[in-house]
Amino acid sequence: MWQQVLKEIQPISTEWMERAINRLDTLTKPRGSLGRLEEMAARVVAVRQELRPSTGKKEVFVFVGDHEVVQEGVSAYPQEVTALMVGNFLRGGAAINVLARFAQSRVSVVDVGMKRDIGGEQGLIKRNVKRAAGNIAKGAAMTGEEAERAIDVGIEMAEEAFKRGAGVIATGEMGIGNTTPSSAILAALLPAQVEEVTGTGTGIDEKGLKHKIEVIKQALEINRAAMGDPISTLAAVGGLEIAGICGLCLGGAARRMVVVVDGFISSAGALAAMRLNPTVKDYLFFSHKSSEKGHGVLFEKEGIRPMMDFGLRLGEGTGAALAMQLIEGAVRIYNEMATFEEVGITPGA
Repeated sequence: MWQQVLKEIQPISTEWMERAINRLDTLTKPRGSLGRLEEMAARVVAVRQELRPSTGKKEVFVFVGDHEVVQEGVSAYPQEVTALMVGNFLRGGAAINVLARFAQSRVSVVDVGMKRDIGGEQGLIKRNVKRAAGNIAKGAAMTGEEAERAIDVGIEMAEEAFKRGAGVIATGEMGIGNTTPSSAILAALLPAQVEEVTGTGTGIDEKGLKHKIEVIKQALEINRAAMGDPISTLAAVGGLEIAGICGLCLGGAARRMVVVVDGFISSAGALAAMRLNPTVKDYLFFSHKSSEKGHGVLFEKEGIRPMMDFGLRLGEGTGAALAMQLIEGAVRIYNEMATFEEVGITPGA
């Protein structure tokens, strides 16, 4: 599925961008005075290819996967927390649920790589490819075929959201230990030094951070021969939820949807998508700069300016849910604000 989707992704049109800018310049304000809100509105027009775009329904996808690399002591929390948090998501009690309700967005929780089978939890989307990614410090996280299946899960989620009328989709994730594979992916695909892109994750101390860096270096060394392209890199040192996010980015771009990228882990999945097809970047709205060290490095190297910098590092899609409201506000300004002609004002007169 993913190979075909790569072929369907088209660059956004400069003509549509120009149309949007022309309208923005007629609105009752000095040109460019709404700054990045105007930039966002113009990008949405170009993505949607509608003179008066609708954002449609909004949906956050929380992809869930576990990581056996936690056996190396890289996380401040035990692996069991993943399943407990999934229950919290499904009951509506997590931060992402609160912020998504505020943004009038649906939350979909997708098991793509949980270690524990939590059975008949109502509302859980079961697309499990593997019961946890392998310990990357000792070998590959998954096979290439498993990575492709996880990417296809993300594409499937984007397609289903499109059929439900969504115009804006957002990435989210849950998986104890997943900053470790995310740092490994950034180190391999940017590329960057491991020290540049590795942070404290859920809150390890300085000693724990040094150990985490050594674990990631070991993982990259052990898996180096297997990392020849973005797919094989995801398979070698990534995670199933990260691959799912990669697929959501690809699928959303193919369907001309606005794809809002959450934090550090989501950005690792987005980076893999951009490496598979650079045009995907046209459709990605990076919601915020995480306090996780490597996030700023990614933005600097890729020339990306995130929408917010609130020191967030929770994940789940929380930053993306906040950013959805900024995008909605930008589109409302573009669609609903009066023009100079409508109110009888001649600019410069």
